Amino acid sequence: MPVPPHARGYESFTGEIGRTTASSTPAWDQRPSAPEGAPNIVVVVVDDMGYSDIGPFGSEIETPTLDRLAANGLRLSNFHTTPLCSPSRAALLTGLNSHRAGFGFVANADPGYPGLRLELADDVLTLPEILRANGYATYAVGKWHLVRDATLHPAANRDSWPTRRGFDRYYGSLEGLNSFFHPNQLVSDNSPVDIEEYPEGYYLTDDYTDKAIGYLKELRAHDASKPFFLYFAHTAVHGPLQVKTEDREKYRGRYAEGWDRLRQSRFAAQLAQGLFEPGTKQKPRNTEPGYEAREWDSLTPEQRERFQRYMEVYAGMVDSIDQSLGRIVEVLERFGELDNTIIVFTSDNGGTAEGGPEGTRSYFAQFAQVTEPDWERDVPHDESLIGTARLGVHYPRGWGQASNTPFRFYKGQTFAGGVRVPFVLSWPKGLPRTDGDTGIRHEYAYVTDLTPTLLELAGLERPTVRDGLPAKDVDGVSAVDILRDPAAPSRHIEQYSEVTGHRGFYRDGWKLLALHEPDRDIDDPRWQLFDVRADPTELHDLAERFPEKVAELAAAWDEQAWRNTVFPLVTRQDLALRRPEEARFADPVRILPGTPTLERYRAQRLIAFRDFTFEVELTGYRTGDEGVLVAHGDTLGGYLLYIEDGRLVFGVNSYGRYHAVDAGPVPLGATRLTASAAVREHLRWDFTIAVDGERVGELRDQVQLVGMAPWTGISVGLDARGPVSWELRERHGVYRYTGALRAVTYTPGPIGVPADTIRAVETEAELVAE
Repeated sequence: MPVPPHARGYESFTGEIGRTTASSTPAWDQRPSAPEGAPNIVVVVVDDMGYSDIGPFGSEIETPTLDRLAANGLRLSNFHTTPLCSPSRAALLTGLNSHRAGFGFVANADPGYPGLRLELADDVLTLPEILRANGYATYAVGKWHLVRDATLHPAANRDSWPTRRGFDRYYGSLEGLNSFFHPNQLVSDNSPVDIEEYPEGYYLTDDYTDKAIGYLKELRAHDASKPFFLYFAHTAVHGPLQVKTEDREKYRGRYAEGWDRLRQSRFAAQLAQGLFEPGTKQKPRNTEPGYEAREWDSLTPEQRERFQRYMEVYAGMVDSIDQSLGRIVEVLERFGELDNTIIVFTSDNGGTAEGGPEGTRSYFAQFAQVTEPDWERDVPHDESLIGTARLGVHYPRGWGQASNTPFRFYKGQTFAGGVRVPFVLSWPKGLPRTDGDTGIRHEYAYVTDLTPTLLELAGLERPTVRDGLPAKDVDGVSAVDILRDPAAPSRHIEQYSEVTGHRGFYRDGWKLLALHEPDRDIDDPRWQLFDVRADPTELHDLAERFPEKVAELAAAWDEQAWRNTVFPLVTRQDLALRRPEEARFADPVRILPGTPTLERYRAQRLIAFRDFTFEVELTGYRTGDEGVLVAHGDTLGGYLLYIEDGRLVFGVNSYGRYHAVDAGPVPLGATRLTASAAVREHLRWDFTIAVDGERVGELRDQVQLVGMAPWTGISVGLDARGPVSWELRERHGVYRYTGALRAVTYTPGPIGVPADTIRAVETEAELVAE
């Protein structure tokens, strides 16, 4: 019998409905399924790794897994990305230009303009969403950095978190950087991981790798044929640089000759591999103010000794990334699926200059130097600690230029050193190498091309709708033609770039570039013009010789800027602007024992640039009660209040320089323990300690914790994750308080630092978080 017209709920049913099952025919919804033989896809993105840092692109660092993949696969020698982290990741995962995707800058700002939403919009489709709609399992591990820092906390809107943007499972850090031994916050799927102390031998890259392998094993145990997409986004090699001892020691003494000779040897290897045409010249050392790299032989013996230690750490980190990939490849081989897995390996931008001319052993200390010339940006430590869990270090920018061999400048600029990165692709079944093919492709490709390229290789269609909204069209074009045919021309013939006033425009072999100068109007670029077919290292500025070409490409840049929501151009100072609703982060907050560690940005807003007080409520101190009452931060900077042997102690870790005051014995029955900070000039605090309203100690003239510090949030009743005091951790572990602790209340006071100073420091921190 037909279904009566007043019945509801049967409209899309494809079977037959009667009054009983005897007169009905069942039918089932069809779940999305991938085409027969669809390849697995693994995309590995490294953070801040330059063009020459892996063996297939000229490095001496041991990368046997990448050597093997490149030997049987393809290398794109002319692959470009954006100058910064979040923009590159947004472009890679969507196929959209970074500003159209909402990421004209890193997700550590909120200036309030369309190209700087710093969250993925509802009409932006992501690669994992497309693949999942085509029957793929989708996994992400590692760095995300596509969430505004104000929405990193568990009470925030999570629409731009990984599992809301197409990934079935996620494990990693939403932040732009992290400690490799004591991460401040990790997220599993859609929730922060509540962890108090990391196990002995913990290392972040290994943790990511273990989780990725676990996902793949779990999938194959339940479904033998479903293809998967694994997005493995390393936190390495972003600072602070930290490495396992065995990986650092492998490179001990390998960099004694310095960065000048390293650049020469790497460039010679690149020429020998055929990455550049014979006769190509390398850019001399950067000499532009603020970007210059000193001659290695001009350094003192002490500097040379310390500086090579930094590079040993960096090399060990790159080595560990290759080890990680090797473990993934081994699992694929055990599955028998390596031949039908597309593996892509690349970097989000070039090597960095954020370590300054001399590097630093105090990673977060350097931000305030922009306003305080006497600020200690490199707290001295025993050099044996460089690269360990006790320090957050970064190399001098001379190593950054060596990383970017043979190009100019660094991450953050639109010149080749900032945007031209290594790219290795392997797919033995679908892209086998033919006789006479070197596997090197010299044609231009851009990061937005990866999504359409992978979809074409896998034979998949991109939906036109996301959540009922028309999806934005992709800007990238498929690079399959140049992958299959070394003689094929690139279909990506023009591309704009922009970040913090640095500009670039590529069109069919010509490249127009402008380095924004801080004292110059941001909308008045000083253009340079290069023919990158003949001059890939951008040595010879042709702007005066071809003014008509400059005018043509400048007009094209302007047109594309309007088409891609680049305007308004935002200065570095504008980046410190935040939406008004964030003011509520400075309201008082009462934290109960057992509350998971507060998220980093949320906790910072309680103390940043201001007076503040925290009060510890006890039921009543008893003899023998001891442990940490409150801790905020870690080895990279922080403070804590604890009771040990009956005495109250307040300590401040000033970016690695630790000071403490013994405030004396705690009276029996005490119920209120208070620490108050008062802002002083030159970014200092004076601390006062009180018990039941009576002043018992003070710690004066302590440097403020600003920028990204304290990196770990607030813990009540223990010192969770990274230790504020290394010695206290060695004595007692996390030192959980044994008495009756009721709560800790933070009461932020007025901001006491000039607005110009705040803007300068916050902007500097945002740029390092790139």
